[in-house]
Amino acid sequence: MPVLNRLAEFHDEIAQWRRDLHAHPELGYDVDRTAGVVADKLAAFGADEIVTGIGRTGVVGLIRGRSNASGRVVGLRADMDALPIVEATGKPYASTTPGKMHACGHDGHTAMLLGAAKYLAETRNFDGTVAVIFQPAEEGGGGARAMVEDGLMERFGIAEVYGMHNMPGLALGHFAMRPGAIMAAADTLTIDIEGKGGHAAFPHDCIDTVLAGAAVVQAVQQIVARSVDPAQPAVISITCFNAGTTDNVIPQTARLVGTVRALDPKVRDLLERRLAEVVPAAAAAYGARAAVRYQRGYPVTVNDPARAAFAAEVARAVAGEERVNAAVKAEMGAEDFSFMLEARPGAYIFVGNGDGANLHHPEYDFNDEAIPWGASYWVKLAETALPAG
Repeated sequence: MPVLNRLAEFHDEIAQWRRDLHAHPELGYDVDRTAGVVADKLAAFGADEIVTGIGRTGVVGLIRGRSNASGRVVGLRADMDALPIVEATGKPYASTTPGKMHACGHDGHTAMLLGAAKYLAETRNFDGTVAVIFQPAEEGGGGARAMVEDGLMERFGIAEVYGMHNMPGLALGHFAMRPGAIMAAADTLTIDIEGKGGHAAFPHDCIDTVLAGAAVVQAVQQIVARSVDPAQPAVISITCFNAGTTDNVIPQTARLVGTVRALDPKVRDLLERRLAEVVPAAAAAYGARAAVRYQRGYPVTVNDPARAAFAAEVARAVAGEERVNAAVKAEMGAEDFSFMLEARPGAYIFVGNGDGANLHHPEYDFNDEAIPWGASYWVKLAETALPAG
């Protein structure tokens, strides 16, 4: 089964939905317009139940098959939020809200799942219930966790859950995924250094927090190089270094901020422990004090092996054997769908977005030609997971 003919017929309609969402980006949990569009369309499609306000602004639509003998519910999830980026695509449907844009393709994810929902509500060629899940605040807000904590799985009886993300650089009509860890845990590191400020002409009377901070930056890189098994991916990146205000004053304090990534929970624990040990010692070598705050964010996104194999088979049925990479290299980016996969077994897959700007870039744009592929995958997954008698 390649792209479904019916989905191909309303491809242009789905693309128009996507472009409308693109022109009206919203951030975090403040996705009221987007959630309203989603709820209105699900109602127009004839969804059996539509619930809003799950995880603050999430939307869940229930579509029941011709039969419910199985009693099973499968969840399909799309994210709705945009990013605080100034758009530079120059497209006719570019963002109308300054400083906000759909730079990660969540407009496309929402549109593809809406397209699948329309098809499933028309045909209902399955036994059980499909829960289409539209999530806010994926970009750092933990919207998936909020929906789970709001009873998403229990309230709707969801047995397994699936997610999808577009991938620039992966050819159109191609899919990629893997069993086990597919995206990294993402934690935030904040280091506050205190020394002794003073005149820059008399450094011997001071404790230089800039020098101590530079030593800390060098030291934390040795954690990955010398404390982590070389076969285990790990990243510590210091991305902010704030100290001082002028040229002739050695600052009293400095603050470093960064991100910590790992694909294995044990490596994640190791990084947290070693940072607590190494950072104060590195600062102390220069007479400074350092306090480490390690804030855990999104956990590792882990595909259940059986569901990952199932998702790969579904993708092959849509795209063909040669267009599905079922052992793609894991990504060091993070995804809060991980919270849903901690709550229920499932799988996360990438769909090709073709060539173009990468995610989170001002010139990124979701490729509308990917819509039939992603929507067909969703339909095939639902109908295969819930086969009609």
